[in-house]
Amino acid sequence: MLEGKVAVIWGGGGVIGGAVAQRFAREGARVFLAGRTRAKLDAVAASIGGAGIAVVDALDEDATRRYADDVVATAGRIDIALNAVGILHVQGTPFMELSLADYERPIHAYARTHFVTAKAVARHMIAQRDGVILSISTPASRKAFPGVLGFGVTCSAIEAIARQLSGELGPHGIRVVCLRPDAIPETVARGSHAREVFGPVAERAGMTLEAMLAGSAAGTLRGRSPTLVELAATAAFVASNEGGAITATTLNLSCGSVVD
Repeated sequence: MLEGKVAVIWGGGGVIGGAVAQRFAREGARVFLAGRTRAKLDAVAASIGGAGIAVVDALDEDATRRYADDVVATAGRIDIALNAVGILHVQGTPFMELSLADYERPIHAYARTHFVTAKAVARHMIAQRDGVILSISTPASRKAFPGVLGFGVTCSAIEAIARQLSGELGPHGIRVVCLRPDAIPETVARGSHAREVFGPVAERAGMTLEAMLAGSAAGTLRGRSPTLVELAATAAFVASNEGGAITATTLNLSCGSVVD
């Protein structure tokens, strides 16, 4: 589906970014990875038979712009960009115990990275009058429960950014879509920062993280959690020409933990 496409994945060394990178490559895309940890980037690149890689701080506007410019200098264009950046933050702390700094951190960091990475690639997509920008949210944008105040606001912001960018960039031929999976248990097993984020939530509830995730999965309409394969396949379809009518929306990949 992505033959001849050039894709940039911010957070490409992470579990989700890596899974999408592998699927994009299988579908024919030329993949470029950016992330904070060289060893993780190298591992993903090796798993797909090679990819462009660079250590880039996705919160740094100048660094993201330079990397996008480098990709275009190498490959001639950027057709797809996915922000799969994960930022460690606090969850599980009740509102009256939550510090202002812990509340603000995910909101500021995630909103910043989605702004600067989108702007870095949009300049090139505008010039070619074509492109797809993808982001990832979670059902915290829709659910109301204790302990996720900062991250809930963050996910709402990520989805709002996608909507607003679609309005800004649509006239230039650029689509913007957000993907909203629920927690994917296999990411924890593969070393995602999710364990550090969700662990305190489970601890406060008096259970293991695995038990908490299993209970969450059982409560969905599908009776299970989404998988990395499903997320990556959806990202590939949306990024392809076959998904050309999809923009200005958040796709619900929660297995029915939230209902739109």
